[in-house]
This record gives sequence, C-alpha cells and structure tokens, in this order.
Amino acid sequence: MQDQIIHNLPAIHGPSLFQSFFQASFDCSTEWRGDGRRLDIIHSSGHEMLAAKDYAQLADCRLTTVRDGLRWHLIETTPGQYDWSSFLPMLHSAQANGLQVIWDLCHFGWPDHLDIWQPAFVDGFARFAGAAAALGRAEGVVQPIYTPINAVSFWSWAGGDMASIAPMASGQGKALKQQLVRASLAAMAALRAVDPTTRFLQPEPVVHINAPAGKPELEQAAEALRLRQFEVWDMLCGREMPALGGGEEWLDIIGVGYRPGNQWFYHGETIALDDGHYRPFATILQEVWQRYQRPLLIDETGAEEKMRVPWARYIFEQAVQAHVAVEGICHYPIADYRSWSEEKHRPFGLLGMQDVNGCRSIYEPLALELRDQQIRLAGLLKDAEPGNQAVSA
Repeated sequence: MQDQIIHNLPAIHGPSLFQSFFQASFDCSTEWRGDGRRLDIIHSSGHEMLAAKDYAQLADCRLTTVRDGLRWHLIETTPGQYDWSSFLPMLHSAQANGLQVIWDLCHFGWPDHLDIWQPAFVDGFARFAGAAAALGRAEGVVQPIYTPINAVSFWSWAGGDMASIAPMASGQGKALKQQLVRASLAAMAALRAVDPTTRFLQPEPVVHINAPAGKPELEQAAEALRLRQFEVWDMLCGREMPALGGGEEWLDIIGVGYRPGNQWFYHGETIALDDGHYRPFATILQEVWQRYQRPLLIDETGAEEKMRVPWARYIFEQAVQAHVAVEGICHYPIADYRSWSEEKHRPFGLLGMQDVNGCRSIYEPLALELRDQQIRLAGLLKDAEPGNQAVSA
C-alpha cells in the first residue's frame, strides 16, 4: 500500500479509449428494496421521458461519452422473449446526438421469473446479453462497450450481507459475489460471441480504511478489510477462485467508483478530506493500475449540493497527478433524482429535476468547472508528447 504519490511514473497519460474524457452517467438502478418496492430510477428521475433532451444537453456540454442502462426486468417479462421498446428510444436518441454510450446490462435488478441463486440465472443473463449485443449490432452500434453487472462488491454487500436490497440475504455476501461473477463471465462470453470487438467496463467502488488512532492492534484487520475491494477484479481475471472461470482476458476496463465517503476508520467514522489520515486519491489510482495494468475509468464520482464543484476539481487534479492510464472521469448521477427512499430530492448532478414543462436546468457552477477542466486537460495534452493530442477533451 502506498501512502505517498509516486513521482517516478510516466508523464501525463494521453486518453484515447473513449469519445470524451469527461463523461456523464444516469442512475439506472432497478433493484427490489426491503419494503417490497422495485426501483426504476430511469423512470422516476424523468430520464425515460427526457432522454433525447438529456442527451442533447450533455452533447452541448461536450460530455459525449455516457453511461446508461437497459432495464432487464422490463425487457424480459416473459422467459426468453425480449421486448426492446423501453430501450430502443434511448439508443436512437443517443445516436441522434452523436453520443457513445456504455450500457449497463444489469444494475442491481433482474426479471421476476429468475432465482438469482440458481444456475438458470447465469444462463438467462448470458442469453439476454447475447440478445442485447445482436440488437445493438443490427442497430449500427460499432465497437460497443458494456457493463455486464454494475458494482458487484456493493450489490454483494447490500443484498448478500445487509439484506437492504434483493436478494435480501444476510451472511451470504461472498456466495452472492461468486454468483454474480459467474454471470458476468457468462455474459461477456455471449457478448464477444456476437461481436468480438466488444469491450467491457467492470466498475467497483474503491476505498481506504485506517485503524483508529492509538489502536495499532486493529491495523491488520483494517488492512484485510481494505484488500477485499479487489476480490471481484481478482475473480474476473482468475487470480482468485479460478474455478469460477475467470482469466486475464476477461478483465478489461476497470471502473473505479469514488465518493467523499469512501474512506473511513475501521468500525468508525468517515475520514474527512482535510484529515491527516486521508489517503490521496491519486495513490489509490496508482495502486489499482499497478495491480492490474488495465485502463482505468473513474466511472462513478460526485458530491451533493455545494460540494459538487470542489469535489469535481479534487478528482480531476488527483487523476492528473496519478500519471497512470486514467481514460476518463464520469460524473454520476449526472441528473438529479429522488433518493432510493424517494423521500427527498438529491441535488447531485449537472442536470436538475425536470420542471412542469419537461425541462431540466443546468447547475452552472459545475458546468463552468467542467468546461475549465476540459480546457486545462487540452492544455496539458498539448504540452505533452505529440501522440497524446488525439483525444477530445
């Protein structure tokens, strides 16, 4: 584990993997909650109705790579039959606005007829992934990028240990993680069978955990818990539990999710950004890159209300200082929505909640900050080697 930024790394990385370095993501969660209600954030946030306008606003802000999602539970209401009517308008709107979309195939939800613990879930997900790939190819999608299953570690914890979302289990987090990895691997094989050029984004949250001050006896336990953040990526590439079917060829683009609350003391409070125990995000990026040597996307980052601008600035500056293969920064969620409990408005994004006329306001302080970062990145790349100038900031 590194506690200092490493300075003997290459000069600034010239990103080239995505259409734009600065990106946006819509919350597309579809999980069952503990109270028996299924979420559909694409619908409740207004994105379902406003997709064309949302995409146009992002294009105007030069955020031309976007994360979005397919709602599997709506597409496959009957086993083995696929109704794409909830997806095709979004795909067509993205194409009309010239956007590159990284599509989530499973964002915490699945059809009611499948049992997530059974082999049929893995087989059913692979069939769905293959069908989605075939549809995308028929619709003219070139060099697609898919997220098979979003944030397996979080889902395994929330649904397998904490019983807060489906499958609402306790003490089954490791078993759920293994099952979701099996499903991810089967889906990736099905996607590549349709289109061998398919790339995969594999997002997981990254964290740092410290032993509390004055309690060195907890350091070993804190470090063991911290290292669990790598389990999913290790399973996918076959370094851990190779019987699941993982291999180095299946670990592709690593998605790093990072928010203000992602550092804490072991069994204690969140570590504040100005606390001396806080680990610079640049060193976390360096550790992930050195461990896997894969391109990185900061796939989920953002803060609420007035913290949106300073947090965006911190993440950008840390990404630049890391001097590793960071291919983009994706702000998530890009559009405001009501919390999962639907009790309050979450002022998170660049785009506000829809008004009575079906329009969203833009949070101008964040828009100006992102434009400034686009200009700064272009300047940094211009000052670097000539081969690093091809990307659109």
